[in-house]
Amino acid sequence: MLIIKCSNCSAKNRTDEQKLQQNQAKCGKCGAQLDPRNIVSGGDTSKPLDVTDNNFQQILQQAGDRPLLVDCWAEWCGPCRMIGPVVDQLAAESAGRYVIGKLNVDENPMTASRFSIRSIPSLLIFKNGQLVDRLVGAQPKQAIAEHLARAA
Repeated sequence: MLIIKCSNCSAKNRTDEQKLQQNQAKCGKCGAQLDPRNIVSGGDTSKPLDVTDNNFQQILQQAGDRPLLVDCWAEWCGPCRMIGPVVDQLAAESAGRYVIGKLNVDENPMTASRFSIRSIPSLLIFKNGQLVDRLVGAQPKQAIAEHLARAA
């Protein structure tokens, strides 16, 4: 779920990402069509966002000048399952300082290919829309936190 500010009446609306992409999202207060450029929040920042081929650019834009960590993983990957809880903890501790997302590389091959993901887990860190850092393999929480801090 995304939170979009209505450009007509300034009401904040929870909307499904799919409806927004299909231009079917309407303001609950005034009925105006919602503009995807008016994202206020990706909802609950205490959990990693689900990054897909369809919403990657939107999440990157939404992060703004905050660092965005994207965990590139697959369900069958043992090391990915090992760092999954670490990524969840970082999201819970983010307090809005950074944005955390998870990209399933099996389900989203276009984005994985775009960033040449050849080994997983791979952690990509973006700042102002640009890839600024990459960690490959299972990393301890402290190492990931240090890379995020450097990107801030």
